[in-house]
Amino acid sequence: MEIQAPSQSPRGGPPPPPNGGYGWVCTVCCALINGHTWGLNSSYGVFLAYYLRTNYFPGATSLDYAFVGSLSISCAMLISPLATYCVRVLGTRATLFIGVAFETASLIGASFARVIWQLYLSQGVCFGLGMGFLFVASVGIVPQWFTTKRSLANGFATCGSGLGGLVYSFATGAMLKSIGLAWAFRVLGIVACVVNSICAMLLRDRNKLIGTRPLAFDVKLFRRPEYLLLNAFGFFSLLAYVVLIFSLANYANSIGLNGSQAALISALFNLGQAIGRPPIGYFSDNIGRINMAGLMSFLSGLFALVIWIFTKSYGVLIFYALLGGTVAGTFWATVAPVSAEVVGLRHVPSALNLEWLVIALPSTFSEPIALEIVAGTHSYLGTQLFTGFTYVAAAACMLLLRGWKIGELDEWAHLKGERVEDIPAVGGGAEDEEEGKGRLAREAGRKRMLGECLRWRKV
Repeated sequence: MEIQAPSQSPRGGPPPPPNGGYGWVCTVCCALINGHTWGLNSSYGVFLAYYLRTNYFPGATSLDYAFVGSLSISCAMLISPLATYCVRVLGTRATLFIGVAFETASLIGASFARVIWQLYLSQGVCFGLGMGFLFVASVGIVPQWFTTKRSLANGFATCGSGLGGLVYSFATGAMLKSIGLAWAFRVLGIVACVVNSICAMLLRDRNKLIGTRPLAFDVKLFRRPEYLLLNAFGFFSLLAYVVLIFSLANYANSIGLNGSQAALISALFNLGQAIGRPPIGYFSDNIGRINMAGLMSFLSGLFALVIWIFTKSYGVLIFYALLGGTVAGTFWATVAPVSAEVVGLRHVPSALNLEWLVIALPSTFSEPIALEIVAGTHSYLGTQLFTGFTYVAAAACMLLLRGWKIGELDEWAHLKGERVEDIPAVGGGAEDEEEGKGRLAREAGRKRMLGECLRWRKV
């Protein structure tokens, strides 16, 4: 995905955002789009449990079904450069309707699927393309409308994915039981088409008012060890996250719960995400964005290792789904602000563009790895350990990254002759590269990374 940054006009810059007004309509629309893309995709855990329980597609293996769900996320990430280009050339609304067309076609097409390759193309690839176009075209709109209320508005918008997952996990489970798979797909396709189309017509960007300029990929960022740590954080986070959103419902079946109970587990996990993501973003300002990302990732791993592994009853699984859901999506809530602290505001669009491409790989193979572990060991223990330790690995990346950031800020304070408390975490040195000070500060941070990673500081 490519984010567009405002360019200053010769008469003093772009007009300030209205900080409300029609921006709240756009916020609701973005929340609904998130609910009918990422939220709807989160209900795949219910579909997966149904496929494995009924053997609906003869000859299909658990690995086949795992790839269907994983492809939807990876295709959404891989299509982001093209979707960004369409926003720039065709406009936001046209790009949104391209996404609506792909997503509707995917769900209606899946209702006629009779062999597994048809499900690959419909519920996997085509749905992912639609989700990618809708996500890229809508994700940058809310910040254009707000200043002081930006975090609040973004919190409401991101809640949509969790709430959508909650609603559609329940709805999908009920429809599979009452009207069958084919009509469940058709109902979801019709509802998603109507809601996303209305949102596409109501959404307004402010690109012309603020004057935007596209920012391209900058592969030179891969030469920075600190940026590679950020990519590793995303890689490990997605390896674990995709397992949770797709496997919990099937795990519920594996311990003897029925389809309705499995759907409830998936729904409650999404409810946990809806509850947890906004506070993660909000409290990051108080204890530090890198600190928050590392702490919440560690808790995600800890909960998997000390709760999920020992969960054998319905009540405890409900508890884990809610609690684990609050911290499982930490990557999505923190990646943008942490990127700003790592590469500087000027390079955030490029950093995120490259990050989306990096996480396409774990998004594709995470669930297949998890189900192969289950098939090979006839137990979920290996998958639970895999999930917990990959979250811990993500937290370790943040621990090293905070050591680098502390060292960078110390060096930047030394170069400026100021107190370190007066140096902003974002752009302290990265925005002043023309003087070479940003480069010196980054290099100093790399040398001090290991020594500083355990020292407390708000970063």
